[in-house]
Amino acid sequence: MLVTVGLGLLVGTTVAAVAGGFAVIGDQAAPQVRTSADLYFALSDLDAQAANVLLVGTDPALADDRTAARNLYEQRRVQADHDIDRAAQDAGADPATQQTIATTMDQLGRYESLVAQAVQLNQLGHDSTGRPSASTLASYRQATDTMRGILADVQRLISQNHDVLDATYANERGRALDTGVWVGVVGGASVVALVGLQVLLRRRLRRTVNPALLLATALCLTLTVGGISVLASAAGQLLVAKSDAFDSIIALSQARAISYDANADESRYLVDPQRATQYQQAFLAKSQSLLDLPGATIDRYDTTFADALRAYQANQADIRFTGYFGTEMRNITFTGERAAAERVLATYQTYQRDDRRLRATTAHDPTAAIRFDIGTTPGTSNYDFDQFDGALTRLIQINQNAFDTATRAGQGDLAGWDLPIPGLGVLLIIGLAVTGLWPRMAEYR
Repeated sequence: MLVTVGLGLLVGTTVAAVAGGFAVIGDQAAPQVRTSADLYFALSDLDAQAANVLLVGTDPALADDRTAARNLYEQRRVQADHDIDRAAQDAGADPATQQTIATTMDQLGRYESLVAQAVQLNQLGHDSTGRPSASTLASYRQATDTMRGILADVQRLISQNHDVLDATYANERGRALDTGVWVGVVGGASVVALVGLQVLLRRRLRRTVNPALLLATALCLTLTVGGISVLASAAGQLLVAKSDAFDSIIALSQARAISYDANADESRYLVDPQRATQYQQAFLAKSQSLLDLPGATIDRYDTTFADALRAYQANQADIRFTGYFGTEMRNITFTGERAAAERVLATYQTYQRDDRRLRATTAHDPTAAIRFDIGTTPGTSNYDFDQFDGALTRLIQINQNAFDTATRAGQGDLAGWDLPIPGLGVLLIIGLAVTGLWPRMAEYR
């Protein structure tokens, strides 16, 4: 009876802890990571649109482009504010996270003030396309430098939340696997005790079969096997949710956020020629973080990328790049994921070609380069970037759907095993054991 009680407690408490781990991963840590990544994305595009507003200047021919950039700037500002509020709510009483969020809010207010000042100077000075005044540039430089610090803080938020998710996953999956072994040991001991009791009855009291004890033994064996199966299934669903799905989600979400920051570097490159080299190197560094091609320079990135794609198309196991997209291509798991990932690579390659074209055009026709950069019609850089972003969003959604399915399945598998099922099983086993033994003990009255 004591061993059986121990079996029930072991199964029930472990399932409750693993179920809590699913709740942390699915309802807390993962949403916090996604919120932080979305905040990084919104802030990156916020700065890109500020650069576009200044880039267009006051040229009446580009008034629609200026209006579109200002409208999108406002949308991203609202989105960033919403993400900050949500991140603060999700962080609860964690002092480090709350401090990071408070700093981000303060710096974002300073950034918006500097951008407003730059835009006002741009309008008052009637700056022409691609030629913002020195005072406009001075304000914008302060703003975009401030944004660098903000994005660094947000990246720390992403890392902190991701660390929580990683730790929870490692703890709960390890707990499920380790406890599954102990459930087998304790459950086996309980079964052995019940079988031994029946052997004792047969030898000492000349009884053949005790139906109640036989049923108790079968029930104990069922509880043991069921507990092991449930914990093994939970460990499997945790593996799918975290390693197969969420590792791709976070890699791709960060890739999306950084790609918007890289796209902003193109606008910064055009709006501030004195810092052009700096922004060009920043674009390359971010491109390499998405898809790292060893030895690729800004001028050879396209050709090196093309070589790597040809190698992959000839042999899908031959992946000659790392970075976030390298992580994804080595973690293809779900139906439709490979085709979606290949679409991302194809559209990203087109966008990278556009970048080289933009830089070549800048050298002899800066106005044409600006139009190519901010255009949204087929054949322009922003249009191709939108195609890439759409493909990337669809790929993220495939993994998100798999993550949601795995967490729901894991929680569903554990339902009832935290207390009702093992508790009822233990009571039935003990009740059957007492029922089976009582007549034998009554013989001694």
